[in-house]
Amino acid sequence: MQSNMPDIADTAPALQIGKLDWVGMADIELPFLFESRDLAPINVNAKARAFVNLHKEDAKGIHMSRLFLALDTLSTEQQVNPTTIAQALDTFISSHEGLSDQAKIEFKFELPLRRKSLLSGKAGWKSYPLTIVAKIDRGVLSFELSLNVTYSSTCPCSAALARQLIQQAFVEKFQQHPLSHEEVINWLGSTDGIVATPHSQRSIANVKVKLDSSIREFDILSLINALEDELKTPVQAAVKREDEQEFARLNGQNLMFCEDAARKIKVVLEDAQYADYWLQINHYESLHAHDAVAIAVKGIDGGYLP
Repeated sequence: MQSNMPDIADTAPALQIGKLDWVGMADIELPFLFESRDLAPINVNAKARAFVNLHKEDAKGIHMSRLFLALDTLSTEQQVNPTTIAQALDTFISSHEGLSDQAKIEFKFELPLRRKSLLSGKAGWKSYPLTIVAKIDRGVLSFELSLNVTYSSTCPCSAALARQLIQQAFVEKFQQHPLSHEEVINWLGSTDGIVATPHSQRSIANVKVKLDSSIREFDILSLINALEDELKTPVQAAVKREDEQEFARLNGQNLMFCEDAARKIKVVLEDAQYADYWLQINHYESLHAHDAVAIAVKGIDGGYLP
């Protein structure tokens, strides 16, 4: 093997001089073992992005293989948590001494969780899209977590209109007819009794939060649980008839516009006292061909913009 193989990144002159904000790689296939509080380590298949800045204006380029190998060590020899991610970022910078003083890693993957049914006691898998971004900027470490929670939203306006139609059908059926309790019960249980239903739709809450730079472990489960508990109608995995009926009840008792859902999520994120947050509610309408959207931020100086 030749010992004097050329390294163009070190020896060749740059075609033009100038600093670059980020240089690196995207869409790196990276399976790894992910750690988070109250969860057993989970094997996930991530797509990674790895970058350093290039502040030496006349440098030809960075050493991308050094970034890749640091990520490979993370994938094959370690478990992914805030500490090991910070170590990889340190390696990015130390392996580019004189070239870089900033580094960034982004992991995008789906986190599979076992979720219990509402009443039947059955369980099934649900996947939660998750993105973790970690960055070192001149020695300052930061973490950002983004996740999606899917739920059902039933339109309050549609529910009111459906109730009005049911009232009208009741009047038309029984306006000149003395009623017994049994007749009312039987009518309510018939297709004639429920002449209209409100529309509902699958909806997604996109949430992005800034984590404390001193964290030693992620806590994904508690955030997911808090969001789903507040929304009341997360989509289900395993479902028996009693679960479906309970889901219908929860939808009927938790009618919400996108504005309602956004305010619910704000309460959760404020209570958790994140340094900053951004959220977007997406109601993928079944009535309209367009979507209903609400966006909110914590509103701090220099923070996320809506």
